[in-house]
Amino acid sequence: MLYILKTALELGLLYALVPMALFMSYRVLDIADLTTDGCFVLGAAVSVQMAAAGYPIPGLFLAMLAGSCAGFVTAFLHTRMKVPSILAGIITNTGLYTINLMVMGWSSNVSLLKKSTVFSMFKKLTFLGDWYAATLAFLIVATVSALLMAFLSTRLGLSIRATGDNIDMVRASSINPTFTITVGLCLANAMTALSGAMVGQYQKTVDINGGTGIVVIGLACLIIGETVLGRRSIKKGVIAAVIGSIVYRVIYAVCLYTKVIPVEFLKLLTAAIVAIAIAFPALKKMVLFQKRKSAHTSGRRFVKSKTVPAEADVSGKGDE
Repeated sequence: MLYILKTALELGLLYALVPMALFMSYRVLDIADLTTDGCFVLGAAVSVQMAAAGYPIPGLFLAMLAGSCAGFVTAFLHTRMKVPSILAGIITNTGLYTINLMVMGWSSNVSLLKKSTVFSMFKKLTFLGDWYAATLAFLIVATVSALLMAFLSTRLGLSIRATGDNIDMVRASSINPTFTITVGLCLANAMTALSGAMVGQYQKTVDINGGTGIVVIGLACLIIGETVLGRRSIKKGVIAAVIGSIVYRVIYAVCLYTKVIPVEFLKLLTAAIVAIAIAFPALKKMVLFQKRKSAHTSGRRFVKSKTVPAEADVSGKGDE
């Protein structure tokens, strides 16, 4: 059981940058970016190929650069070509399938057999035993989280946050929303690619379909984390993405271990959780509206039941 929880912690930290990237695009910029699936595989492919060539550490940075390029394409389609953000992400994601195959040498999967990775290198430098992978993943995620929170507190970061809140106000303030959206999407996809790069070197393999459904899982992690911590501030939002990813992986591992939920239903359960969580504000408003409507209807009936007998009495006195 301890091994299962350790593996869940490692995977939770490795995938934590995906919900963090979705926090940047979906929560901060208010853009539904669907580049995530292809960008995750792109980062893994670049990282694995660089590790196979003997450059595992530069592979992480090159993967982030490749992810930024994917984000730039999506931002260009959305801001310059006036393509809706959802369609722009789908177009980029579709094109990335061929790009990923090209990076992988036109092979559907690439493995790192007897090749050095950042995890194997870190294992040799430390005496952490079996916890070396979790420690390295934690250090990388903590560094990225701190840099993201610091960046969003800068002038450019505040402009990006303002763009997501009210793009018309940003235009009126002489801030170019095209630039802020481009920077935000490039940063978000760089984090997604970094997550894919770490997962690729951790698993020592990359598959062309390895990113299928990763955007739904990332949203589930983000929503779980926001349920635990809330989303009143940037700091809480970033930490919630990490905690949500770990909680999701722990729940996933426990379900697999105890077989409470069949493995075949886990994706369906994840999709249902995301749908309910996203629709929760609208459902909450609907319930409150129905309660007010019911209370108003009951009040009218109560007033009517009180006023009708009184009017009857008055009319009776008048008849006498």
